[in-house]
Amino acid sequence: MKLLKDILYNVNLTSVSGNMNLDITDVCFDSRAVKEGSLFVAVKGTQVDGHDYIDKAIKSGAVAIVCEEMPLLPDMSVTFVATANTHTALGVIAANFYDNPSRKLKLVGVTGTNGKTTTVTLLYSLFRSLGYSVGLLSTVENKINDRVIKASHTTPDQVSLNRLLSEMVEEKCQVAFMEVSSHAIDQGRIAGLEFTGAVFMNISHDHLDYHKTFDNYIQTKKKLFDNLPSSAFALVNLDDKRGQVMLQNTKATQYAFGLKFMTDYKAKVITNSYQGLELDINGQSVWFRLIGKFNAYNLLAAFAVADILQEEPSEVLMMLSGIETAPGRFEAVNANSEVMAIVDYAHTPDALENVLQTIDSFRSGNEKVITVVGCGGDRDKDKRPVMASIAAKWSDKVIFTDDNPRTENPDKIIKDMMGGVGPSMVRKALVIRDRKEAIKTACSMADSQDIILVAGKGHETYQEINGVRHDFDDRAVLKEMLELFKD
Repeated sequence: MKLLKDILYNVNLTSVSGNMNLDITDVCFDSRAVKEGSLFVAVKGTQVDGHDYIDKAIKSGAVAIVCEEMPLLPDMSVTFVATANTHTALGVIAANFYDNPSRKLKLVGVTGTNGKTTTVTLLYSLFRSLGYSVGLLSTVENKINDRVIKASHTTPDQVSLNRLLSEMVEEKCQVAFMEVSSHAIDQGRIAGLEFTGAVFMNISHDHLDYHKTFDNYIQTKKKLFDNLPSSAFALVNLDDKRGQVMLQNTKATQYAFGLKFMTDYKAKVITNSYQGLELDINGQSVWFRLIGKFNAYNLLAAFAVADILQEEPSEVLMMLSGIETAPGRFEAVNANSEVMAIVDYAHTPDALENVLQTIDSFRSGNEKVITVVGCGGDRDKDKRPVMASIAAKWSDKVIFTDDNPRTENPDKIIKDMMGGVGPSMVRKALVIRDRKEAIKTACSMADSQDIILVAGKGHETYQEINGVRHDFDDRAVLKEMLELFKD
């Protein structure tokens, strides 16, 4: 329980009506969660406007309301506070309510189109192996040391996020590693947090259904770095030309990593095989279990963060060499040793091409590459033909299928994808809308030594159709079908 005036510290208020010395029991932005003594923050979402639920929140026991538009006739028994942006205000309010937990540990945010999950997972595993108490906030799962907390978004809402960070502090976590999505930045979900450092991995075509333009997408990512304090570090991948853009207005100490140019942290790929990667990192040669050149960036970023946080480099490299990939990231499914079967979360053109180029680098030339891929509904439509073109180019056979069609017509999604398959590639393509049947068909087509890639869903254990989530795990289905066709 905290006083309203203390919870509103550092919130930019435009109007106040009522008592600011109220005791607040909790903070809510969902009117269904309101109880006696709650502060209700009316947030304008993409689907619902919280201002429409103010009366309901008051009836449920809310004693104070934070809003962008003051009512014409406010309930005099309730305190009303107006602010220009309730998304941002909610972040600051939640941080204050939970005693600003991000200031009590070292919080490192990782952003970028691809590589966020793998990098934060590497950092979590690395610092656990170095003996630290560690928090993890990722797409796959949230963790407080070894306790797993299910993740529903890349970045949780403001209240859940600060509650999780508060639990991490209570359980003596010294560091926490967090995926920071562009949606989270734009929606104020990280407002009120104090980062020890931020990492930029890369940026490519994604989420333009939300951001509308690529420049908006870049500028949104940049806000994470613009808002870093002078005590923080900013680490960027300079092989991506937008890495320098991220650093333009930051007050933080700047560091860079990459494979192409002279940077603070430089790696060179010595060996890239299905067994793993051998890298030269700042002059030290190390073997890693992760596969593919794209993972060289993830490993290098993790090493750089640890070094910036003053860990001993040789010990860091030794620990990193034993860490396995994040779930659903170039994950081998070995039910049938005669067929190489891989599940990967690749759901952007850049990520899909990275994975398929990595597979191509392993090939002797005699085996087929069979790719199963789809595109999500209610999301960026422009990437659909591009992904289909990439899949057809790098595969001997490609099966286009459903991938979380959500509320969109799946036939329309497939039609958009097929628009990217040129006349010379059409013979390679099959359309099997049912994802299980698509995976089954891929397995039936595969001969000894062939390679199957099932792309797009990775770690996800559901298929979302018409707003309903059905149990579906690419890894489990692929394993089942490989067993079915096992000699």
